[in-house]
Amino acid sequence: MMKMNKIGPELEGVFTVAIAGHIRPDGDCVGSCLGMYQYLTENFQHLKEVTVYLEEIGDCYQFLKGADKVCTSYDREISYDLFIALDCGDKERLGKAKKYFDTAKKTISIDHHISNCGYAQINHVVPDASSTSELVFDVIDQQKITKEIAEALYMGIAHDTGVFQYSCTSPKTMRIAAQLMEKGISFSQILDETFYSKTYIQKQILGRALLESMLLLEGKCIVSVIHQKEFDFYNVKPSDLEGIVSQLRTTKGVEVAIFMYQNDIQQYRVSMRSNGKVDVNQIASYFGGGGHRMAAGCTMQGSMYDVINNLTGHIERQLNQENEK
Repeated sequence: MMKMNKIGPELEGVFTVAIAGHIRPDGDCVGSCLGMYQYLTENFQHLKEVTVYLEEIGDCYQFLKGADKVCTSYDREISYDLFIALDCGDKERLGKAKKYFDTAKKTISIDHHISNCGYAQINHVVPDASSTSELVFDVIDQQKITKEIAEALYMGIAHDTGVFQYSCTSPKTMRIAAQLMEKGISFSQILDETFYSKTYIQKQILGRALLESMLLLEGKCIVSVIHQKEFDFYNVKPSDLEGIVSQLRTTKGVEVAIFMYQNDIQQYRVSMRSNGKVDVNQIASYFGGGGHRMAAGCTMQGSMYDVINNLTGHIERQLNQENEK
């Protein structure tokens, strides 16, 4: 794959830019998009238009500079000079913004998903990176990082590392976080408001998910499912479910956590987390999804039991192979 050093040279002859992340944007997606948006608008005066396309983002992200500029409408018919896809391992996961990617004169993908097969003209894909926000830090001029850019990138890195506890956290990640902290950001407040703080409804649905979870494969796998009736009863949105699978993963003795929620008749959105022995990206990729070795997801058809049986079959095979080593 063709990688790049800095984003600046790629902007020569470019006047209009679209930035977009994946559907159901998480902290890293929001942070990397808004960090890049601020950097471009503040340092490249020749750019006539820079637009960020994201699905509706949570209220907790509204303090970030540029959050009020995010476009959630895709009605415009426009061909951009440059489209920058951030934190998106597959072109289809751009959602409605894909139409702007397809008509752009030049495309760049900056991503850390190992499942990214290089769908753009320039693919800056680094699977070992902690987050896409870390990669954005790498490709911009660090001397021009403002306090507001630092807030966005720090938040993105913190979210995708589980506040620096996941195995994707490297010494480089910590050095970058330190440099961002030196910009004077309120890092503890950022973490409290965007990572730890949950609404009462989010706490309720988390409790329901934990209460009704099931241990399978002799306690090596934990599964929890939220059906449409629970969505209706608790009046929750998919964004309210963020973090549940990580809570399941910390169950003692568990190697793989599966959290799934119903998003249509006979269809489930699946998130998986591994504690090291199982490559969940391999499993998610088999079912048309992707992600990382330790964290991945996919959408699957069938009944709840069909989905669980298919997933646990793959998990069990990997665990058996691991035991045979």
